[in-house]
Amino acid sequence: MGLPRLLDAVEALPAFARVLRALPGPGASLRIGGLAGSSDAVFVAALARAMPQRLVVVVADQVSEAERWLADLQALVDDVPVALYPPREGFGEIEPHAEVAGERVETLEQLGQSGVRLLLTTARAVLEQTLLPRALAGARLEVRKGDVRRPEELAAHLESIGFERVTMVEDVAQFSVRGGIFDIYSFGMAEPVRLEFWGDDIVELRHFDLNTQRSTRDAELALILPVDGRVQDASGSIERVTLPELWPPDAIVIMPNGSTVLPELVRTWDEAEHHIELARRRGEPFVSRASLFVPPPLMASRLARFGTLRLAPPPQRAAGASSADVQPAGPDPDIAFPIRPPETISRDLRVLRRLQRDGLHTVILCDNAGQAERLDELLAEDGPIVASLTIGVLGGGFIVPNVVRVLTDHEIFRRDRRLRRTRKYTTGSALDALGALKAGDYVVHLEHGIGIYRGIEKIFFRESTIEAVVIEYEGGDRLNVPLYRIDQIERYRSAHDVSADAPAPRLHKLGGNRWKQQREKTRIAILEMTQELLDLYARRKISTRPPHAVDGAWQRQ
Repeated sequence: MGLPRLLDAVEALPAFARVLRALPGPGASLRIGGLAGSSDAVFVAALARAMPQRLVVVVADQVSEAERWLADLQALVDDVPVALYPPREGFGEIEPHAEVAGERVETLEQLGQSGVRLLLTTARAVLEQTLLPRALAGARLEVRKGDVRRPEELAAHLESIGFERVTMVEDVAQFSVRGGIFDIYSFGMAEPVRLEFWGDDIVELRHFDLNTQRSTRDAELALILPVDGRVQDASGSIERVTLPELWPPDAIVIMPNGSTVLPELVRTWDEAEHHIELARRRGEPFVSRASLFVPPPLMASRLARFGTLRLAPPPQRAAGASSADVQPAGPDPDIAFPIRPPETISRDLRVLRRLQRDGLHTVILCDNAGQAERLDELLAEDGPIVASLTIGVLGGGFIVPNVVRVLTDHEIFRRDRRLRRTRKYTTGSALDALGALKAGDYVVHLEHGIGIYRGIEKIFFRESTIEAVVIEYEGGDRLNVPLYRIDQIERYRSAHDVSADAPAPRLHKLGGNRWKQQREKTRIAILEMTQELLDLYARRKISTRPPHAVDGAWQRQ
């Protein structure tokens, strides 16, 4: 059973049908109980699947809880768009952390385009007021090949929406201009883009790699989004709004753990005033609390306008009790699911082997293929495996009676679950090679070989002036290399560099065949050396292998 099929198991329960029939309208609420482990995320995912036209919002108390929901839901659903809107890391208006700023603006962009069905956020995030949602309408920019735009107006627009103008783009929210070449790295981009202008016409639009500065592929569209907290609004015409003001009236709000979020709203409100007071004492610029946040009672009343499902805290099992002997927490729910926590295994493989053969279909979730293979070996030591080993991670296991038992690898072996959120925005390394070169140094061009560096000159290209590195080759021929192609150039190095009397290298001829032949010989020599090393390794492996040894799964890997 794969993870998406867990939704089918929960949807088939009579309690799920009762929830759909009693789904609260605006201003009403319903208390749901009996959702142990990550079955709460399974329930919410199934709810979103059953209501394809509704927005479902989970308002967690803390960022860590919201990220747990995000990881669970992303593992459970493939066809339902899921997004996280995190709070600012600080209490000021500018978000310095690129990952947080990017996730905020991207989620708002998707929300405005009806591209989110499951939204995860926090109490602190809904309390915030920000210029960004309203600014998006006028600040977002779509650029395509063939568009007509004045380069100076594009540069001014990028600066007005918070982009930093730099010599060479190395990070998100930056742009650079070299003649008719614009490099832009915006939130929402998998890779930065390079625009080439001919006058006011955009004649090329390509993605490029930050580290090499080399173009990688053509781009159909460059979507440029503003930077959170840095949009310039001298007129004061952009209205500050809160996140719930962007939700449709029929949105369903999920409150985990039966929370009303009011205590967390009050804590955020008080902490914000404390940080603003510290900034005031230090003489630092600050924005008033009333501008950045709304009062907690007002936000609580706004949230109460939506239909709300309050998920009661999961049932608790007393120490030493069985999985069937659990105690409900809090007041009785309006609708209770029969889902209960799984049995405690505590690294005891004998218990695990017994459970997977007790007649209830058991699914064991493993973080990766290596863990699944190792667990497969351990379980197979006591006979055939009945349980389903599945690659996927949920926060906690659970049991749907008479249907399925879900166990997680980290709970079986009493390890903490590690949420791995990969960095969304790459960072380039500074290209300082030009600064280290001086006129007369020998350099190597990837395609043309050894030449002499003659400095940087401005050249006229397609009605624009751009800067280019000048390399002189045999016979006095010169090659102009635009700065955005600087990745193709390296300083010349040889085994004789340590000697002041080292002979000068022989220059290559621009367009000649000697450099190409030299590169091909080197490539063939590397291939031959690699094959010799592989053959040597294979001979040693055979000679050192014990007689009659049988490879196991780990040896085969």
